[in-house]
Amino acid sequence: MLSKRELCVCDIAAAVKLSQSAVSHQLRVLRGARLVKYRKDGKNAWYSVSDSHVGVLLRQAIAHAGHE
Repeated sequence: MLSKRELCVCDIAAAVKLSQSAVSHQLRVLRGARLVKYRKDGKNAWYSVSDSHVGVLLRQAIAHAGHE
């Protein structure tokens, strides 16, 4: 989802049916790995992939996981 557009934690949580706390924790791990970046806008944090290369790598990993 983040490779397509910037999203806030609440939108991601609703889409994946997890709590905002759980999503925030996972996003913190991804931020630490420099796979996603964020910006603050008031109380909301908006997330997106760090750059286009990360998006390509994620799509390749997902496609590869689908191969048997």
